[in-house]
Amino acid sequence: MASKFASLGFLLLSMAIICSAMAKEYSFASNLDPKVLRLKKEKLTHFHMYWHDVVGGTKPTSVAVLPGLSNSTLFGLVNMFDNPLTVGPDPKSQLVGKSQGLYASAAQQEIGLLMAMNFAFTYGKYNGSSITILGRNPILNTVREMPVVGGSGRFRFARGYAEARTHFFNATSLDAIVEYNIYVLHY
Repeated sequence: MASKFASLGFLLLSMAIICSAMAKEYSFASNLDPKVLRLKKEKLTHFHMYWHDVVGGTKPTSVAVLPGLSNSTLFGLVNMFDNPLTVGPDPKSQLVGKSQGLYASAAQQEIGLLMAMNFAFTYGKYNGSSITILGRNPILNTVREMPVVGGSGRFRFARGYAEARTHFFNATSLDAIVEYNIYVLHY
């Protein structure tokens, strides 16, 4: 009788080991120590720059890829852009990168844009790195806040927020210069 219990115990132990091994074999996620990725101390970086959305003229940096409804909010409009980012509001000031992405008019009762964009840096120690912003931009508000949802290069695991303020807007050409203050936590 004792040998039957020993055999049953051995069988149960064997099944537990096999099930455990199978679970590990098919696992697609595991916990890592941040040191494995050589992550250093987290820091907070502030960026101040200007975003130049040129819709009119002979060299636009922003083009409509889907027209919106003919109403006051242009609901449904989608623009794709490759806008310069500069240190000052003057388009001829130092270029630090490009903002590449799209904005879409996503509100029916007000002018509210969905912004999906990368701030791809081309200057200084952040050259080759990018910050990703995805959020709501009610452009008639004085200050708009959008989340930083990630990044690449020096901004892996980035998070934070961006504040946008319209510096200049031309109602005829629809060109705009927007001041951005971005606060990013990164390693």
